[in-house]
Amino acid sequence: MKIAFAVNDIATEKPIYTTTRLAMTAVRRGHQACLVGLRDFGYEPDGSLSAMAASAEPGKTYRSLDRYLGAVQSAPRTRVQLSDFDVVMLRADPAAETAETTWATTSGLAFGHLIAETGVLVVNEPRSLADAMSKAYFQHFPEAVRPRTLISRDEERVRGFIDELGGRAVLKPLQGSGGSGVFLVDLDKEPNIAQIVEAIARDGYVVAQEYLPAAKEGDVRMFVMNGRALEVDGVHAAFRRRPGGTDVRSNMSVGGKAEAVKVTGEMLELVDAVRPKLMSDGMFLVGLDIAGDKLMEVNVFSPGGLGSSEALYGVDFAAAVIQDLERKTRMREHYGRQLSNIQLATA
Repeated sequence: MKIAFAVNDIATEKPIYTTTRLAMTAVRRGHQACLVGLRDFGYEPDGSLSAMAASAEPGKTYRSLDRYLGAVQSAPRTRVQLSDFDVVMLRADPAAETAETTWATTSGLAFGHLIAETGVLVVNEPRSLADAMSKAYFQHFPEAVRPRTLISRDEERVRGFIDELGGRAVLKPLQGSGGSGVFLVDLDKEPNIAQIVEAIARDGYVVAQEYLPAAKEGDVRMFVMNGRALEVDGVHAAFRRRPGGTDVRSNMSVGGKAEAVKVTGEMLELVDAVRPKLMSDGMFLVGLDIAGDKLMEVNVFSPGGLGSSEALYGVDFAAAVIQDLERKTRMREHYGRQLSNIQLATA
């Protein structure tokens, strides 16, 4: 299998990233794997699609993620024909781009769509990822599993909604991820709500969301593959992300700590509730962030934490992901173009 992982920038990838783990696992399983940056795609005059890619020495068994990624980042970039690949996995994080470079994510998804039209399996489905660029995508999931939410740029309406919620709410930008620009506000204690709303609204819409008391203990990151909780030998790829210090955010990128968690029937019911939407959108691998009986977020771009799950439980979840992509490529051999990209992505 030939597989390309599309990332924000090859040079800024880190060994701890889930993408690095997936790529090294693919190589260890005997596949050809390479990294491609969002700025490295090309549409040729003959209509073919190419990219400048970097890959480690094929067939070599790397003993660590650091050595593997070091070999990739030091390797010369070569131009590859994307139609020669079996799978392209889109793993770029829109939040990693600045306001001046949002074009990179948009362009990457556009190329992803073009690549899928050549018959290469592209996951997650690029057209659905384009819809998910905004947190408004979250509102398409069942109301029963979502916190009460207002999306507005009107400071008075935001303040009124917080009052309706009992005076406490989480404010965050409609665009972005990774915990950037997230505030827990209390009308009785926070005199600067107007300034917070103004600061968030400067770059777009403000999301005001019901504060979930269960989030005080952090949230649970659960991996979902093909619409079902990712499970290997009876162990789920899930862990609790506990906030660091007094920070309300539990994202690992802002100091959250990973702890083992027991997956409950209530959590699996949330997976059942979102499965139809994920399947219909071709979302192969996603991360659900759960607090109590509610979803806080659905990460469809580059859910991280497979390494944390492996460290906590001693289970190689990355291998399960690559194995499923192997299964999908065999399925493509049998069905050809009868299955669309969006169907094969979660088949």
